[in-house]
This record gives sequence, structure tokens and C-alpha cells, in this order.
Amino acid sequence: MGLQHRVRQIGLVAGPVLALAIYFALPTEYLDAAGKVVPLAQATRATLAMMAWMAAWWMTEAVEIEVTSLLPIVAFPMLGVMPLGKTTANYGADVIFLFLGGFVLASAIQRWGLDRRIAFQALKWVGTRPAAIVAGIMGATAFVSMWVSNTATAAMMVPIALSIVDLSLVRRTGKSLLEHGGIPQDDADDRNLGLGLLLGVAYAASIGGLGTIIGSPPNGIFVRFYAQTYGVEVSFLKWMMVGIPVILVFLPVAWLLNTRVLFPMRMREIEGGRAWVKEEVSKLGPLNRGERSTMAVFAVTVFLWVFRPLLAGIKFGGVTPLVGLSDAVIAVAAAMALFVIPVDRKQGIYVTDWDSAVKLPWGVLILFGGGMALAAATEANGVGAFVGSLSGGFSGWPAMLVVFIVIAVMVFMSELTSNTAQVATMLPILAALAPVLGVKPMFVLLPSTIAASCAFMMPVGTPPNAIVFGTGLVRMPQMMKAGFWLNIIGIVIITALTYVLIVPLLSSTQ
Repeated sequence: MGLQHRVRQIGLVAGPVLALAIYFALPTEYLDAAGKVVPLAQATRATLAMMAWMAAWWMTEAVEIEVTSLLPIVAFPMLGVMPLGKTTANYGADVIFLFLGGFVLASAIQRWGLDRRIAFQALKWVGTRPAAIVAGIMGATAFVSMWVSNTATAAMMVPIALSIVDLSLVRRTGKSLLEHGGIPQDDADDRNLGLGLLLGVAYAASIGGLGTIIGSPPNGIFVRFYAQTYGVEVSFLKWMMVGIPVILVFLPVAWLLNTRVLFPMRMREIEGGRAWVKEEVSKLGPLNRGERSTMAVFAVTVFLWVFRPLLAGIKFGGVTPLVGLSDAVIAVAAAMALFVIPVDRKQGIYVTDWDSAVKLPWGVLILFGGGMALAAATEANGVGAFVGSLSGGFSGWPAMLVVFIVIAVMVFMSELTSNTAQVATMLPILAALAPVLGVKPMFVLLPSTIAASCAFMMPVGTPPNAIVFGTGLVRMPQMMKAGFWLNIIGIVIITALTYVLIVPLLSSTQ
């Protein structure tokens, strides 16, 4: 029996046992911040118990995390936590349809090879110097990952990275990767190019997902939670005002660490690299109708997401016809357009179809629903007030230290748990702690959400890490060493940007 299986078996039992223990151990009343005795309702105790149960199952993956996300539908009505109608309403929240539309758009980008074209065009522009190639690969990966899942992006980019490593080895040694039995470890140039490219793909796929709401599931969890809890909408544009600068700072730093410090690349250029890139680009041929149609829908969609606040305020004849326009409406409209725009009308081929749609990551949408149901229950049942009453010892800590510690905990916790499940569990707790710690909720909630997507050390940390490790060409010590330093740098960058960027941009909100 493997260690992972044992952990799952323990978690399967520990979840309900922990929930029962917490429910019966919790008091029936407590002292609030003012010293007043406040009753702790049965629904509040049940909510905290269910939070522990779901966290245990999510973090140990005792069952599939999507299955855990269905637990509120069964348990909340039975335990008096929240009525069934209010519970299930969270599984149809607007952010879920925003991601659904994003998934369909990403599927079309992959179906017609637009992502691959972007990657090779980037290589064509940067040239054949190893460090520049890594920059091109990382830049293309990050851009695609803003719109396509980081898993799919990494799966598409890793074979391209391997082709470059293979080409370099053949040109330099006359032997391919297969003939070498992997990346040669005795030659620093060959080793560093291989590791720099592969780890660069993993890092860029995670960093790129920070750029948009649909780039990574935790982003959507945060947006919905913040609107649900504080009544403040974080629009697609407002998220990008934070996410894009994070990428513009973090990605070059990751590239410098990769190519100058950890895996310095002294090779002048890859012989024959330019010809190979040119050949691959020529194989792609001119843009086909599917690519052109996808690009058109993509461009219009991004335009509407960015300029929606302006469009929604336009008046025609004294009325505002676009007042109901939202990011989710735009996403679903884009998805529907892809189903009706023909590529070959005679053969009945459209930009996308249901055969492609059934392959979408539907489970992520269920995971969203479970996380938001849990967040709604914590808000409705006064969990925040109780958690806050337990945290008085932390009051008076410097705000920057609090933010730094929260970010560090989220980064390293994410190495071992699903970042989506982690954010769904932690946001209600952090929201309750923020007033006690003396910081505005936004200054811990948004940085902690970003931090949860910055796990670079372990193969289980993120799917891109797992895909790169799965090639068998990156050793665990190599991934952990590089990832540790990037984790530390990420903690510093996110903390700094919280005060340089997030505070000025969003100080008008909670």
C-alpha cells in the first residue's frame, strides 16, 4: 500500500471523525471582542464541523475533490446549516459560467492549434540563444496560460521544449535525448538548457494563470467570495490591473533565476535552431478558418471584458441597454458564438462542438460550487465573529508582517494540497481574522489567493510541475532546489506588490 493511498484512507475516516469532535467540543457560548457573552448557535457549530470535514477530505484527497465539493448539498440541509435552495444556488453562481465560457474558448484555441502557433511565433521572434529561447518559451507559456488552463498549456509546451533540447543535443553531440537516456548531467550546458526549459514551462504556466480571472480556478473563487461577502465586484479589468503587473514582475525574475543563477546558460546559440523554428512555422501554414474565427471571437471577448464598465454605462434614448452586461454573460455569449460560427458549412464543422465540450473540466465547476457554498454558510452563520474572538492574541501585529506570514503559509501549504480547495477553505477563515489582525480583508484575501498558485517545489504542487516531472528528465532534488528559491522570491514579490500595487488600486474597497 503506497503512502498516498494510506493518506487517503486516513483522511476518509478523519474527515467525519474530526467534524464530530469539533461539533461536540465547541462551546455553546463565547466572549466577543467587547467581552459580551454571545451564544454559539447549533448552525455555527455545524458549519465549523463541516468546514473541518471538507478541509480534511480536500487536503488528503480521500475522495476526488469534486466529490467532496458535493458534500454541502447533502449535509447542509440535514444539519440545519443552510436550506437546500440556498446551498445549490452557489453551484450556479455567475463566476461558474464565466469559467465555463472561458473553458469553451480555451478548447477552441487548442482545437485549431492557435496555442501552438503562438508558441512558435514567439520562438521565431526571440532567436536561437538558449537564454532567449527560454524567455520565448516562458513568455508564450504565460500568455497562453492566461486564457487556457495551466495543465493544458504545460502539456502543449513541454513537447516543444523537449524538441528544442533534443535538437541541441543532436547538433552538439550527435546523439538524441533517447540515445543519451535523458538530459546529460556531466555537461553543464546541455543539463542547464534542458532543466531551464522544462522548469521554465512549469513556472510560466503557473505565473501566467495569475493574469486573468479565468487563468486559474482560485482567482474565480476569490472574485465570487469577495462579491458575496462584501458586495464588491472585482471585474475582469480590475483583476487584470493587479494580475498583469504581477506577471510582468514575477516572470522576468523567474527567468533570471532560471537562466542566470540556477541553470546558467553559456552556450552562444543552438546550431540549426533558427532553421528548425522556421520549418515548424511553415508546417503550420497560413491561418485556417478555424483559427481566424477563434481569434476573432477571442479578441471581441477580451475587448468586452476589459471595456464592459464603460459599455454598461452607455445610454441610448435615455436607457442603458447594456446595463445587464457582465463578465459571465460575455463569456457564455462567446461560447455560444463558437458553436454557431461555421468553419465548413457543407460538412457541418463549426469552431467548436459538443464532442469537444464534453471534454471540458466540468469537475472544476463543481469544485467552485462546493467552495462557494462553504463560504456562504460561514457568512450566514456567524463563523467569522467566533473565529475572530479566538484571534485576539494576534491583534497589534504589524500589518506587513501579517500579510507576509499569510502569503508564506499559503505558498508552502499549496505544495501539498489542491490550490483551489485550499483557497475555498482559507478565504472564510482569513476574512474573519482580518479585522482582528488590523488589516483590510482585501490585503490578505487577494495576496493569499495569488500565493496559492505559486507552488514551484513539488510535483504535486501544481499540474504543470507534475507534467514536467513526469517526463523523467527532472530529478526531485533539482525541482525542489529551484522551486524553493522561487517560492521565497514569490513570497517577497507578492508581499511587496500588495503594498505597491494592491493597496493603491483597491484601497477604495474593503
